[in-house]
Amino acid sequence: MKRLYKNKYRVDTFRWVNWNYAWCADYFITVLTYDKQCFFGEITDKKAQLSKIGEIVKNEWEKTFEMRPDMNLTMGEYVIMPNHIHAIIRIGKNEFNSQNSLNDINVKSKFGPQSKNIGSIMRGFKSSVTMKARLINSNFKWKTRFHDHVIRNNWAFYNIEKYIIENPEKWKEE
Repeated sequence: MKRLYKNKYRVDTFRWVNWNYAWCADYFITVLTYDKQCFFGEITDKKAQLSKIGEIVKNEWEKTFEMRPDMNLTMGEYVIMPNHIHAIIRIGKNEFNSQNSLNDINVKSKFGPQSKNIGSIMRGFKSSVTMKARLINSNFKWKTRFHDHVIRNNWAFYNIEKYIIENPEKWKEE
């Protein structure tokens, strides 16, 4: 539902209201390009063939985990498709997350500084890709937001991981 905030329409969040996105958990992330433009390559014989911008996405995603050792991040499966990336990222126990995991959802999340969480990770990733991608194509743009999902159990983890791995096989250009 859209609401007015400072005379502008604002879309309600799809995020889990009682969840702190710095907490220890596995997260399923999807980030799309603006207007689903295929900047990252193409699918040939059911495999992703990355463009130069697609290679930037790959390098920056992998660098994300090296750059943030203090957050105890683990890179799960990921796939770069022509116009989006799907990935699993784990935030482990670290000095910035006071709560432990799904077991702690009874505690109401407090809106606080937006650093050392999924949002800050994705802002940094999208920003670094944008700066480098625009050197190749000045029209490069991400969709404003990204989709995230807290993976709540092993069954869900398995299904999401399978979905990511099989994504190139199911690609149909829109």
